[in-house]
Formats: sequence, structure tokens, C-alpha cells
Amino acid sequence: MNEAFNDGPFNIGEAARRSDVSAKMVRHYESLGLLSRVDRTDAGYRQYTGKEVHTLRFIKRSRDLGFSMAEIADLLKLWQNRRRPSADVRRIAAKHVDDLNRRMQEMEAMKRTLDHLIKGCKGDHRPDCPILDELGKTGGAGEN
Repeated sequence: MNEAFNDGPFNIGEAARRSDVSAKMVRHYESLGLLSRVDRTDAGYRQYTGKEVHTLRFIKRSRDLGFSMAEIADLLKLWQNRRRPSADVRRIAAKHVDDLNRRMQEMEAMKRTLDHLIKGCKGDHRPDCPILDELGKTGGAGEN
């Protein structure tokens, strides 16, 4: 569903529905400056156009891919700048992939540690539990 940029106006609920973002998040993105301030009715209700809905979809897709708010702000600026160097966009995306790879390695190490601890836990009626013993150590969890 592609609204033209001059479609609208939409109230916040309709803009949220069209972009698959909650109204609370629409307000949050606006407060962060990711979404520009929109016109308001005399009664103070926000009025969104297709342009803002399109921007909200961009933000949602970026969030779905795990970009941080700071990265999304940078990507939005680049998206809105038709003279942008694509190298800048690529650099942000590549840095994000590196961060994802690092976090996946950390999560895999956590999983290995937990798998090892679970195997060592009898899971019976006795109170002995190597999982709790490991969590109670002052030096942090060991990795296997």
C-alpha cells in the first residue's frame, strides 16, 4: 500500500495503522526528531500525510533490522538526501553487520555455557543446582 506523499491528513491512529507502528512509538519517534513535527488541528490533534507514513515505515523497517536509533537517524538523513554518497550508507550497514556478528558470537557462548550447566543439573527434588551455583559466583559465568 503506497500512499502518495500528499495523501492525508491522517490522525495518529490511522498513521500508526498504515505504518504498522504503535501510536506511542509514533510520538516517541517524533520526540527523538526521527519524524518531523507535523501540523495540528485547532484542537491540537496531529495530522500526518503519506510522507510521514512513508518515513514511519522506513523507521520500522530499520528497527526490524536491528539498527539503533542513532543509526536510524543517520540513515534517515542519508535517505532524505538525494545527493548522498552510497558509501556512507554502506558503511553504516557494514558496521551494523559487524555488531550483529559480535553479538551472535556472544550469544552462542552464552548458549554453550547454559547448555553445559543444564546438562549438569539433575533437575530432581534435591536443592543442589550447578546453574544457581554458577550464577552465584562473583567472577561471572565461565565459558565452555
